[in-house]
Amino acid sequence: MSLAGKRILLVISGGIAAYKSLDLIRRLRERGASVRAVMTSGAREFITPLSVGALTADKVFTDLFDREDEQDVGHIRLARDCDLVLVAPATADLMAKMATGQANDLATAVLLATNKPVLLAPAMNPAMWSHPATRRNVGTLRADGLSFVGPETGEMAERGEAGEGRMSEPLAIVAAVETMLAGEGDKPLAGKTAIVTSGPTHEPIDPVRYIANRSSGRQGHAIAAALARLGADVTLVSGPVTIPDPVGVKTLHVERATEMLDAVTAALPADIAVMVAAVADWRVARSSDDKIKKKAGEGPPALELAENPDILRTVGHHEKRPKLVVGFAAETADVIDNARAKLKRKGADMIVANDVSPATGIMGGTRNTVRIVSAGGVEDWPDMGKDEVAERLARLIAGTIA
Repeated sequence: MSLAGKRILLVISGGIAAYKSLDLIRRLRERGASVRAVMTSGAREFITPLSVGALTADKVFTDLFDREDEQDVGHIRLARDCDLVLVAPATADLMAKMATGQANDLATAVLLATNKPVLLAPAMNPAMWSHPATRRNVGTLRADGLSFVGPETGEMAERGEAGEGRMSEPLAIVAAVETMLAGEGDKPLAGKTAIVTSGPTHEPIDPVRYIANRSSGRQGHAIAAALARLGADVTLVSGPVTIPDPVGVKTLHVERATEMLDAVTAALPADIAVMVAAVADWRVARSSDDKIKKKAGEGPPALELAENPDILRTVGHHEKRPKLVVGFAAETADVIDNARAKLKRKGADMIVANDVSPATGIMGGTRNTVRIVSAGGVEDWPDMGKDEVAERLARLIAGTIA
């Protein structure tokens, strides 16, 4: 998508990730956007207004009480004279101020006064991102209608620190900007219906134990949201996860594989099916109504397993089969061979294959490296955040089903 004619107000706050904002400006302008920048005092400790201004080819705004700019209430003009406000990096401090409605400098005044869409790209130490105060603030901002891209998992600036908190890469942020600014003319899936499954299933052993896997649901939820942003009417069937339901999507919550199958088939017919959920292959044939107790001198009880329904295969061979069926293959060995076999066996049009060996950190993580396997061959995609994988897959689906 081109950003020609789009006006982006970039708010740069004070974190080491501010250096990425320079490349971000360049990437936005490459796509035709005009960029104006507001820098906090903290941001100016990491990069200079001179370098930012050279890349935006515009004045850089820094002071709420600038006599020249504020003679016509300049912060209100900045807040409104744009198509989108992008905060990159968004620090824990700035998000806390936004969540409580503070406006004690130019950046916070603009963010409080704007009536335009706001996109935040958080960047901070993993401990700060996972802190309950930050989680509350993020929840408040999401509830207020603000959007997020990232953060990602990786190495931090601090030696020996790693985890979730890295600002998304500039191209991923640009993709999120493009999605948010997509007009009705850029909704190629308008009028289409889609079913997406996500997360694990929990197969009970007794009232307190179950068989499951490490799926977080992040990839499936992101795909559902990406399809909805392209105009599709999306039904998401989600197993037990701890992440919020995606905006603009009808979400059905289930626990077991049999419940997921029932919800999926009830949602048919549909134009698109994307079966992302990591469904447990087996369930306990007869789960106990009471907690199974250990008994001294006796070994563990024998669990008789029964095979769960194959949801992808059911959909791929259903009398109401969607026009496009996409499956996922999470493998630890022979990824492509297993994906090709699955493509044929399950009746899918496309398999998104990935290596989920423990060393990859994909299961439960925020990044993914996938290969698209179809009758036409294999397409390798680079390592990306799961949101970026979702956007790219949604565009591929739109191009395929058109």
